Amino acid sequence: MTYFSSFLLGLVQGIAEFLPISSSGHLSIAQNLLNIDTAVPEFFDVLLHLGTLVAVFVAYWRDICDMVMELIHGVNDLAHGTTPRQVPPARRLILLIIVGTLPLFAVLPIHKQVQALSNNMVFIGAALVVTGFLLFACDLVRKGRKTERNATLADVLVVGVGQAIATMPGISRSSMTITTGCFMGFERKFAVRFSFLLSIPAVLGLSLIHISEPTRPY
Repeated sequence: MTYFSSFLLGLVQGIAEFLPISSSGHLSIAQNLLNIDTAVPEFFDVLLHLGTLVAVFVAYWRDICDMVMELIHGVNDLAHGTTPRQVPPARRLILLIIVGTLPLFAVLPIHKQVQALSNNMVFIGAALVVTGFLLFACDLVRKGRKTERNATLADVLVVGVGQAIATMPGISRSSMTITTGCFMGFERKFAVRFSFLLSIPAVLGLSLIHISEPTRPY
């Protein structure tokens, strides 16, 4: 893989990641158009996702700082048995993200098979069409009012299932989670915010999987 190819793939990742158009699907298409016959090195893939993670931290640093502080306060409350009557929104958001991440564990046993779909351009094309229908459906949903204050664990679990389905290349993770959140009655701004905050443990987990796997010769 040349430096020019690496630059283009990084550009595609940077543009597509924050749009609900499936960065993984567009990366596979770009790789096919650039005639990159060999697999993209795992370390390069990790760097692309970690770059995305840095961008999420920059965009949502206030929410992340609030959750870190509430995590510290929560541990302190548990240690002293002083749980507040009304759980702070940032602390509740931590719980919602944890529950929303759980469905991803069901994908771990088959993640190799899911990853192999990135070489199937017919599947990716069909998945991109599905993503388009998801975006169209999202516009038809009645505006909800749920936020981290009143969203239920069942709500975020359904969103988490949507994120697990979106591990397939061509299905946009943000599109799937935002649309699912809107169907569950989320306020639109919260659906977007929750979608990107939910990506943090997902991206970290994916990076750890790639790093822990044995390196293959290219």
